[in-house]
Amino acid sequence: MGVAAVQHSFSGHETFPFRYPWLKKGFDAAAEDGGVFSRDDALTTLGVGKNMVRSIRHWCLAAGVLEEGGDGVRPSPLGTLLLADGGLDPYLEDPATLWLVHWQIASNRARATTWFWAFSHFHEPEFTRETLAAAVFRWAQTLPGKKVAQDSVRRDVEVFLRTYVASRQGRAGAAEDALDCPLVELGLIHQPGGGPTYQFRRGPQRALPDAVLLFAVLRFWEAFSPAAETLAVHDVARQPGGPGRLFKIDESSLTERLEGVERHTDAALSYGETAGLRQLYRRRRIDSTEVLAGAYAVGGKAL
Repeated sequence: MGVAAVQHSFSGHETFPFRYPWLKKGFDAAAEDGGVFSRDDALTTLGVGKNMVRSIRHWCLAAGVLEEGGDGVRPSPLGTLLLADGGLDPYLEDPATLWLVHWQIASNRARATTWFWAFSHFHEPEFTRETLAAAVFRWAQTLPGKKVAQDSVRRDVEVFLRTYVASRQGRAGAAEDALDCPLVELGLIHQPGGGPTYQFRRGPQRALPDAVLLFAVLRFWEAFSPAAETLAVHDVARQPGGPGRLFKIDESSLTERLEGVERHTDAALSYGETAGLRQLYRRRRIDSTEVLAGAYAVGGKAL
């Protein structure tokens, strides 16, 4: 997960947060034709403007429901599980899916760099869009490769905030591009009193389904330390890109929820504490997607 090993992007969304129909719309179109986003009739196929075509492609890739391959894009295994007709939640009706999509985007450092950095590294208790943009820009200047323009970072931060905070017109606007992003419903960022400042909502995140938390822990484990058969809860809580950071869940709540992992993974994973060190132990590998699928089947609870 070193800086030199990853790409970074502060664009691609065309200044649009994604909308409720977009992931399903992009998934279905790509399932029919992997080259749909580069076709002249993409505007007609998707029923949106040219910039929105590019934005839908970006968000489908950022959320991991499509993946690049061949001459275009194709449905990913996760996208098929969720969004195919008869999938777990094709129309994002289950709140679990919103938490899952948030995880997918915020952990995607290559395509949603501001999302990853803001949740992983930005710890100010209160901030404005200007202070956040300045902090992201300073960090971006330390990255390898071509330097990022300040205006690009400002636009990216604007879209980042609109992903989680309702616009003033909210759902009253009639045009599709005036609608709020579905992730607004998670309440992860709010504006106290509707003023110019923002705050992350940190805490136990009781609305976060245990199933999605376990999925995220398994994905993080594979990215952070794939060969290890133990994982410190402290790392789950504190490491950049970890579930604790990206879900803004405090370590004590995280620990409490992971204590029951053995019972609900058929003993594939277990929790233990030795000399004050709290760890997860892996007896056998389990597929994170299977965990997720089983969790939807039992109402979103896994732990």
